Amino acid sequence: MITRAGAGPLRRLVVLRHAKSAWPVGVADHERPLAPRGRRDAPAAGRALAEADCLPDLALCSTAVRARQTWELAAAQWGTPPPVRLDGRLYGADVPELLEAVREVPDQVATLLLIGHNPGLEELVLELAGDSLDGALDDVRTKFPTSAVAILAWHGVNWEELAPGAALLTDMVVPRGKKKA
Repeated sequence: MITRAGAGPLRRLVVLRHAKSAWPVGVADHERPLAPRGRRDAPAAGRALAEADCLPDLALCSTAVRARQTWELAAAQWGTPPPVRLDGRLYGADVPELLEAVREVPDQVATLLLIGHNPGLEELVLELAGDSLDGALDDVRTKFPTSAVAILAWHGVNWEELAPGAALLTDMVVPRGKKKA
C-alpha cells in the first residue's frame, strides 16, 4: 500500500544503527560497549540529526549496551532529548518484529527514532522505502554501516498504517566523529 500525500500528517521514521562496538573477550554480545570510534561517531549522529532539523518526538532503543550508549551520546547533542523507550524486542529483531514495535507508537509522535542493529534495520529501510531522493536507496543497498542514519518520510494518520513501500527515503548519511589530535 502506497500512502498518498495528504492522506495524513507527515511522519518521519529515523533509523539509526548503533555506533561501532568493541569486542571485549568474555563479554556477552548484548553487553558489548561502544569502541572508541563509536564514542566519537554517536555524538556526530546526534549533531547530524539536529542539523537536518530531524529531532525525534520519541526514541525506541534496543536494550543492548552499545545501542543504549549510542542513544545517550547522540541525544546529549540536543537541548532537550525526547523520551526514550528501551525495548528488548529490538535486539536482534527482524523486519516483522521492528514493524510491530513501530506500529505501537502513539499517534501524536510525528518523528520517531529507532536505534538498533543490522541486518534488521537495513532490511527495514529497504522494505519500507518505495523510492528515495538522491540515490539514497542505492546507498543503503550498498552498505548500512555502524552509525548510519536513514530518514524515511510518509503521510499517515497513525503508525499502524506504515506499510512496505509506503515511505520515501529522503536521506541516508554516515556521520563520523573526528579523532582528537
